[in-house]
Amino acid sequence: MRIADLETPALVLDLAVLERNCAAMAERAKRHGVRLRPHIKTAKSAEVAAIATRGQFGGLTVSTVAEAAYFAGHQFRDLTYGVGIAADKIPALAAIQREHGATINLIVDSVAAITAVAANAAKEQSIFPVLIEIDTGGRRAGLDPEDPELLAVAQAVAESKSLKLSGVLSHAGHSYHAHGSNEIRRIAEQERWGVVRAAERITAAGLPCETVSVGSTPTAVYAERLDGVTEMRPGVYTFFDLDQVGLGVCTEQDIVVSVLATVIGHNRRSNRILIDAGALALSKDLSASEFTKDVGYGLIRPVRGAVLPPVHLFVAEVHQEHGQVAAAYGEPPWDDLPIGAKVRVLPNHVCLTAAPFDRYHVDRGDGLAKVEWEKIRGW
Repeated sequence: MRIADLETPALVLDLAVLERNCAAMAERAKRHGVRLRPHIKTAKSAEVAAIATRGQFGGLTVSTVAEAAYFAGHQFRDLTYGVGIAADKIPALAAIQREHGATINLIVDSVAAITAVAANAAKEQSIFPVLIEIDTGGRRAGLDPEDPELLAVAQAVAESKSLKLSGVLSHAGHSYHAHGSNEIRRIAEQERWGVVRAAERITAAGLPCETVSVGSTPTAVYAERLDGVTEMRPGVYTFFDLDQVGLGVCTEQDIVVSVLATVIGHNRRSNRILIDAGALALSKDLSASEFTKDVGYGLIRPVRGAVLPPVHLFVAEVHQEHGQVAAAYGEPPWDDLPIGAKVRVLPNHVCLTAAPFDRYHVDRGDGLAKVEWEKIRGW
């Protein structure tokens, strides 16, 4: 069967582009002298993780208990749970550590969280390494590098018998709203300085701080130096998306994943072509619109081997299972996209687009649907 003949909506992955993206990030990590711990929440796939960690130490960042269990079961044993930990997740994470011989690094930013987590870990007779989250400008979570509470949090971890102080971690999520490469470079340096400063304060207090970890694809791409950092945790670079294109972090040719959809209707009253990929298949993320005009919920591109006229087509509206395709100017090309025709939709934010699907249909360059990669879903 050809990929173009798949039942839709379907998630299609371009293997050659995936390989290229992963090799480029591995080279960046090597150039900076840091470990690469990919944030695999984007792909949620063991096959993608194997490519992303090729030549690396093998560690991953995950965002859910389901991901932790899945990747530990696929022989990835060094995992960072990249969300501030809720204490009631400790029994499940402890079971994963025991069953698979895995190490799961936790993230905290308060003494209250440490107290609750340590108590549950003690009940499970488990020990967890802990990273203290540092806020380097994103203002989502974490402690300021100069916050007096930082040392209190570090001391509380160090004094716990069920937790082990491993280091500090930051995620420069605000880089996703930067305008231009110079601003991303500035944020990357802000991120670097913040975690290094926090680590210096912890070690000056006589406490261990082996890991100094930074994240975010934009800062990983544009960082000019990572002195004092030990690892980076970018994630969306494996697939890239229209948001990253708008940021100037990649080009459209670097986008790995698209949603295959079928034309199911022509609405000439509203100048819309209907496709069978809606909000659940594409997500309602409009992030790329911050940088790019007429992108909507995704751009329309031809399937491999097909040609579309040079008309700017995008998904202008979505309902649960319907997408409404519009032309930026004038009418859509009705005759070129008859009912039953197939198109690809490039995603705004691929992490959200890929999440609901249970598999990738892998395009190895021949346009044939021979290979499927399963992925994990849920929490």
